[in-house]
Amino acid sequence: MRDTDRLICILGMHRSGTSCVTGSLQNAGLLLGDCHTWNPHNKKGNRENQAFVDLNDEVLLANGGAWDSPPKKSIWTPSQLAKAQSLITQNFGQGPFGFKDPRTLLVVGGWKQAFPAIEFVGVVRHPNAVARSLQNRSDMPEEKALALWYAYNSALLQEYKKRAFPILCFDEEEAEFHQKLEKVVLNLALPDVNGEQKFYDETLRTSNSDKQQLGRAMSWKVRHLYKRLLKRCV
Repeated sequence: MRDTDRLICILGMHRSGTSCVTGSLQNAGLLLGDCHTWNPHNKKGNRENQAFVDLNDEVLLANGGAWDSPPKKSIWTPSQLAKAQSLITQNFGQGPFGFKDPRTLLVVGGWKQAFPAIEFVGVVRHPNAVARSLQNRSDMPEEKALALWYAYNSALLQEYKKRAFPILCFDEEEAEFHQKLEKVVLNLALPDVNGEQKFYDETLRTSNSDKQQLGRAMSWKVRHLYKRLLKRCV
């Protein structure tokens, strides 16, 4: 397959470091098309292409769900699949293309139908850190945030079990995170156009400094899922 026909999707729960991973892969040569480079909650932007987000929202709504209310199933209509294929082909041309939207985990089947050769990179973050970040951003109750974390990351693990792909841990120290990220870039054979330039720095990560908060009790199923994902991380 030519580099110009490669599609790489970054998978992960909201507030889990997906923007950081996506921006880092962009620095390494992954094309993102027309993506957001700034918003109030991500100083360097969430790196999302709005057209892909809008389609994911459309599919979720059609299935009676939303980003914060995962549907039981996500069935794509033929017209939605055609939109996905059109978005992909419109963005092919100059090199490997990628997109990121946490909602993708809830509707990933359609993207696999639209482009079976799609490649994934995953990222996971401590449940309590995600819950705290969602509370800060959206005033979301902790119980709901942890339930969402479980739904999204269950989907992440299910995809990994179908076909393994690299998963990064956003809880690791900056130096270790960069080292593992560089390994992922190498394995993806990205052109690494910016060399040593780093997208990520510690100031981009919020809600991790309070160790007491991170140590708060979680349900067994949330704690168990987090441990299972950590075992599969790079």
